[in-house]
Amino acid sequence: MFFKRRYFYFYLLLVVLLLGGCNSDDASSSSGEGNKEPQSGGTLNIAYPTQPQTLDPHETTAEATRDAAKVIYEALVTLDENYEVIPQLAESYEQNDDGSVITINLRKDIKFHNGETMDADDVIASMNKWGTKMPELGEHEWISVDENTVELHLSEPSSLTMYFLADISRIAAIMPKEIAKSAGATGVTEYIGTGPFKFVEWKQDEVIKYEKFDEYQTVTAPASGLGGKKEALVDAINWNFVPDSSTRVNGLMSGQYDFAHMINYDSIPQLENSNGVVVDVWSYGIEALIFNKKEGLFSDIKARQAVNYALDMEEIMGAAFVSSDYYELDSALFLPSQATWYSETGKENYNQKNINKAKDLLKEAGYNGQEIVILTSRDYEHHYNAAVATQQELQKLGMNVKLDVYDWPTLLERRDNPSNYDIFFTGFSTTTTPNQYVFLNSETEWAGWTNSPELDQLLEKIKNADENEIEKLNNELHQELWEYLPVINLGKNSRVSGYAEKLNGFTNFLGPNFWNVTKN
Repeated sequence: MFFKRRYFYFYLLLVVLLLGGCNSDDASSSSGEGNKEPQSGGTLNIAYPTQPQTLDPHETTAEATRDAAKVIYEALVTLDENYEVIPQLAESYEQNDDGSVITINLRKDIKFHNGETMDADDVIASMNKWGTKMPELGEHEWISVDENTVELHLSEPSSLTMYFLADISRIAAIMPKEIAKSAGATGVTEYIGTGPFKFVEWKQDEVIKYEKFDEYQTVTAPASGLGGKKEALVDAINWNFVPDSSTRVNGLMSGQYDFAHMINYDSIPQLENSNGVVVDVWSYGIEALIFNKKEGLFSDIKARQAVNYALDMEEIMGAAFVSSDYYELDSALFLPSQATWYSETGKENYNQKNINKAKDLLKEAGYNGQEIVILTSRDYEHHYNAAVATQQELQKLGMNVKLDVYDWPTLLERRDNPSNYDIFFTGFSTTTTPNQYVFLNSETEWAGWTNSPELDQLLEKIKNADENEIEKLNNELHQELWEYLPVINLGKNSRVSGYAEKLNGFTNFLGPNFWNVTKN
């Protein structure tokens, strides 16, 4: 059964989405050993599969950055366990009647890790930097009202704006104004935020070290999702880069690591039979094949359609995720529980396995045997296995396909150059609105380079739609997705991590979270 170990809640703007189940929410948490009282202090040793390109969360949607950065940085608002927007560095916020102005009152006397006090100028500098990567906001301006109040003025008001500000895929992190303003083309190089842990050092290809921020000021509301009460209950975190899954697994079982992220599915029985280890299977989102639509064969829609007609999704998802316990074939971008956004429109184009139709389309696209390059990385074995299975599927179609294998940071660099590849694979956590999927919006200029006026117009209409218009527009969006094919949604999946039973308070909500965590 899909996502059989854990269920969770999704809250959307227009409907509260409840997933009933035995464990009741999305954030798994450890119970510790017996009745021991949790003890603070010590060092958490994390085994993470890859090194991030940067710790500047404004600059990328990569999860390696998101996960490593969110112990350092905080945003004005965030998401609770029900995917509701809640204040974080904001004390409160309100929108005027037409939604064109959002007034945000800041929490007072919040300290940055460098000892400075956060004020409106820091917020505006940070949000101006972040906003250059957020076309969803449209034309906008941040204005300082006083040192503890800012306003966001929108030329295109939307009921989705607060979800954009709370989006964790590209954290709207607040940092000191002088750092935000001095950022280069690849982002900041001094990592100072307001979070419960502060950055200490980064040994390339080895470890990022954090230590407890003694002046961290938490809110008093109960911990929930990415918000509420957050405390640094350990003295330090060592974020180790451990690309080999078996090394992560063995290190977890031996006690070298307290947490191992993204372990191989084949390792689950071994960990389940290991004393002192908890296996955490957590629902994720979609696995996606991304076409380079800017250069090469797949700038032709018929070539993209040929690949889509040829693929056997069961073969690819089975290779990537081993067992149907950990994946589900589904053409929709959202979960069935997300009643507002779930749509099966376009599913007639999903998992066709029609080689003859694919060959006809490939011929129409003018394919003549040129080499097709798939970028992939063994840092994430499921992406690599999906790439290998796809290579085999396309070879059956008569295509000449080569795998270029790199570490994940190098892949992220290479995918930004359209001359380097034709296809790559990545995953997308389920979002709260379609506008947050970067591959749908031409204005993001995200790798793969979507260029669809039809998709852009639908996203714009959705952003400004009322409740009665959403379903029709969302169905049209899904139909256009499966016709234009900026990506191929291969299906939904869950992921696997493991942690030491001695950890108390660990949660996995939109990635692992290490505040409120103690070691017995």
